[in-house]
Amino acid sequence: MRVDVMTKMRNVDSFSKLWLRRTTISIDPNETCELMSLADLVQAKKTQRDKDWPMIRRLVEVHYFENRESADPAQRRFWLMELRTPELLIELASIHPNELRRFKRKRLLLGLAQTGNESALADAILEEERAERAADREYWAPLKRELEQLRLTRRKSSRDRS
Repeated sequence: MRVDVMTKMRNVDSFSKLWLRRTTISIDPNETCELMSLADLVQAKKTQRDKDWPMIRRLVEVHYFENRESADPAQRRFWLMELRTPELLIELASIHPNELRRFKRKRLLLGLAQTGNESALADAILEEERAERAADREYWAPLKRELEQLRLTRRKSSRDRS
């Protein structure tokens, strides 16, 4: 099992806020595991890594299919803001047009979901992904430079001691 430990993530709240929204699962009667909430996990996965984007899509799709019949407003807002599947966004837009209108300013591509233009919506979702990847690269660039400088300093220091 692999566990990622990070002290800071781009566009994700502090640990104390994440902890308040955590999901607790039971492994067996005497053991539980504390996980990031789905919404926080989706936000954390918006990186430049290729493997994260299909995972975001599947996580949100599964949540949608499991809950769409009895969804509350918070779940519908989550789907409107995070679904990456054109067909499902179009379906959601047709079922909940009033909620869609409320969130169009926050996620502009929802206007395309409202029109039912699947091809244009797919393109807009890809563009949204490209923008997130670029923002992630920009966020990590100075931190990577700092780590590289530490590595070079450590290497020089160890050579000087030899």
